[in-house]
Amino acid sequence: MVNPKTQAKKSEAQAEEKAAKPEEETKKSGARAEAEQPPVRPLDEVLGQAQKAYSAYQEAEREVARMYRRNEQQVAESYKKTEQQANSAYESTIKQITKAREQAEAQALKAREQAEQQALKTREQAEQQVRDAYQKAIEQAKDNYHKAIGLSEKSSEEGRTQAAQIREETITKAWQVREETVAQAWEIYTKVVR
Repeated sequence: MVNPKTQAKKSEAQAEEKAAKPEEETKKSGARAEAEQPPVRPLDEVLGQAQKAYSAYQEAEREVARMYRRNEQQVAESYKKTEQQANSAYESTIKQITKAREQAEAQALKAREQAEQQALKTREQAEQQVRDAYQKAIEQAKDNYHKAIGLSEKSSEEGRTQAAQIREETITKAWQVREETVAQAWEIYTKVVR
């Protein structure tokens, strides 16, 4: 990129060099050169050099503007490219995340189904064990009932016999105690009456 100030300085330096060269040549050639050429440069030549310098300045200015535009275009293209890459990376990441989530959901669903099947199987086994235990308990209760009835009948008979025997013994003792008490009461009465 060409700096317009540098370009203008170069143009001025070239103009001064051109102006200095004719002066040197004039000094060398002596008096004859003074008679043939006027010591002052013509206005057309100075104006021509100024126009060239101004044209060079304008060209440098246009070059700077072109460079700025090109730079802006490159920046815009770079931004668009970076934005596209970011969008692509984002979409790729979203796809990966979605795929991972779907896989995790599928695994969780499969695990849940397996757990449900296992729980159902365990429940059925537990229910069967409960039914078996219940049936055993009923059968045991029936056996115990029949045994208890048998024992109860046997005990009842023995109990009746024992109860009758105890009753007889109790009645006998009660009569003895009564008779002893009555005898004592008569003895006391007779002693009191005498």
